[in-house]
Amino acid sequence: MADQQARPGEDKRPSEIPVIRWEEPPEGPVLILLDQTRLPSEEVELVCTDASALVEAIRSLAVRGAPVLGIAGAYGVALAAARGFDVDEAAEALESARPTAVNLSVGVHRALAAYRDALTGTGDPTAAATAALAAAQALHREDAEASARMAAHGLALLDELMPGGGHRVLTHCNTGALVSGGEGTAFAVALAAHRVGRLRRLWVDETRPLLQGARLTAWEAARSGMAYTLLTDSAAGSLFAAGEVDAVLIGADRIAADGSVANKVGSYPLAVLARYHHVPFIVVAPVTTIDPDAPDGASIEVEQRPGFEVTEILTPQASAVGGGGGMPLAPLGTQAYNPAFDVTPPELVTAIVTEEGTVSPVTPKALAALCARSRATPAA
Repeated sequence: MADQQARPGEDKRPSEIPVIRWEEPPEGPVLILLDQTRLPSEEVELVCTDASALVEAIRSLAVRGAPVLGIAGAYGVALAAARGFDVDEAAEALESARPTAVNLSVGVHRALAAYRDALTGTGDPTAAATAALAAAQALHREDAEASARMAAHGLALLDELMPGGGHRVLTHCNTGALVSGGEGTAFAVALAAHRVGRLRRLWVDETRPLLQGARLTAWEAARSGMAYTLLTDSAAGSLFAAGEVDAVLIGADRIAADGSVANKVGSYPLAVLARYHHVPFIVVAPVTTIDPDAPDGASIEVEQRPGFEVTEILTPQASAVGGGGGMPLAPLGTQAYNPAFDVTPPELVTAIVTEEGTVSPVTPKALAALCARSRATPAA
């Protein structure tokens, strides 16, 4: 459905399969994931019994999105510990599964630290595994709470920038419940606007080459009863030129100390368009996405993905890790440039919205103060 109409404030709140959950059947603990590569045609779950299966799920994008990657990384460490595998080896494999999303590393380190502290203190691997799981579950809860706070801060910013409602928001990639322990980041802001009757239209970039906008964001918008319209990435310019965009809302996979934002490739062109057309460009992401060890955008490692994602149309049955298998779009042997992300400089970012508040203008000093405030706030 390319153009979905909705009554203001309508919210279907559908029952959904959790994007990630821990279970303990008699045969041993498992991590269960909603396979995002099969959406929207099928809702299929993947069962991971060890860290290597989770690494494959992360690389294949069966589970994706910065916040939930952190949660998955933490659960992966807990799974290795509970199953008696080499925890340090599992942590290293998980952390390197996708290099750009800093939340993955944060989640892995948090569960690993809990595991090591408990093991040192008790000498009991079972107690250490329990501690790692508790750390993962706490991170899961905290992310859900952070999502709600980001939505509130983001909605307040939209209302400040555009009094009176009727917001027409353009978004890129997927930033909803599929990427979060809660209702997401940027999408959660749009959903909050929808619930109070102030969202006129959600413009959804299809997000080439893997179509996370078309497959996932449109799916979430439809299930939530939102008014949305799908467009090709290359149509965004004409949409801006027609005056149909009031704000751009995107997520982030890593934010450097200077405010440079790494997000799904195609985000930077939107920032340029937004600046030219005097439209706010707003990034919504948890504080954990800010990487103080990355001084600027040039220091962020941008993941390069396989060329077949560009030269072929992949199907759910085709492997997204091992080598294509989809329908060819280009002649055999065509070389493809396929960065997973691009980096938007801070001068093009109107505001960064986090669970701890909003930073605008985006400066190194303001981001450092935000991070310091977050560290001083006890976790819920």
